Amino acid sequence: MTEEWLSLSDAAKVLGVHPSTVRLWSDKGILPTHKTNGGHRRYKRNEISLWLETSRKSSEIEPESMMNEVVKNVRMQISEGRLQAESWYQKLDEDARAQYRLSSRSLFHGLMQYIATHGEDAASEAYAIGYEYASRARRYELSYVDAAKAFLFFRDALVSSVIKVYGDARVPAPQASEMYTKIHTFTDEILISLLQTYESLGNVNR
Repeated sequence: MTEEWLSLSDAAKVLGVHPSTVRLWSDKGILPTHKTNGGHRRYKRNEISLWLETSRKSSEIEPESMMNEVVKNVRMQISEGRLQAESWYQKLDEDARAQYRLSSRSLFHGLMQYIATHGEDAASEAYAIGYEYASRARRYELSYVDAAKAFLFFRDALVSSVIKVYGDARVPAPQASEMYTKIHTFTDEILISLLQTYESLGNVNR
């Protein structure tokens, strides 16, 4: 029986991921790949099917366990150098900077709690975190724009870490997509709370 060969784009369709993801997995040696004399990637359908089946079984990991890896990766991403490049961070003194570095933990822990409880009490948790970010921004005289930028900096670090950890673990696209949706749903609620709280605190201080 003749072996069926797939191009990179065909393999991506079979796996249900973007072609760039297939390219990345191939470069890392995660996905079995072959090269033609001209240097083009080719994939055997039976190898791709077997890999996909194996990865599905090996990727049935509890979200909480995955998030522990995500938090570790986030800590590596949030370096002083990256923070120094942020305009809002440059406006803070050393005490304020230390508080903001610590405040990132509430976001990560809140998200882990949200996932572990399947969204129960999500509204109150999101409100509490949003209030924390808003009140801190007010205390250190940041504008509401800077307050939002600070939150989005930590949110983006979290999202990029999830993408990396889930990609490295070969989590199937539907499962990864579900996690991305949960993150954005929860963090969008936090951002709304942040802006509403910032506005209400301003009205109180008038």
